[in-house]
Amino acid sequence: MQRSCTAILYTEQEETLARYAKALSHPIRVRILQLLGEKACCFTGDLAEEIPLAQSTISQHLKELKEAGFIQGDVMPPRVKYCINQQAWKDAKNYFALFFA
Repeated sequence: MQRSCTAILYTEQEETLARYAKALSHPIRVRILQLLGEKACCFTGDLAEEIPLAQSTISQHLKELKEAGFIQGDVMPPRVKYCINQQAWKDAKNYFALFFA
């Protein structure tokens, strides 16, 4: 399926690849994904101990990763547990491999 963006046609795959690339465009988000990959799942507060940034800044980066589909969160008041979305991670690997092939 092709979509139009200011008279430019692009495929759903191109749109998805761009969304993944945008999510990976900040080193903190890359670091968050590395940490989640090492621990399987992690609470927001645990990430704040690993990354020397304000909790609100980390939360904003988590929001970007979640919107891109890379992570999923389970609310466990008063905390949120985040895990890598394995299917999205696999899809991203495939999209990037095809792009760089």
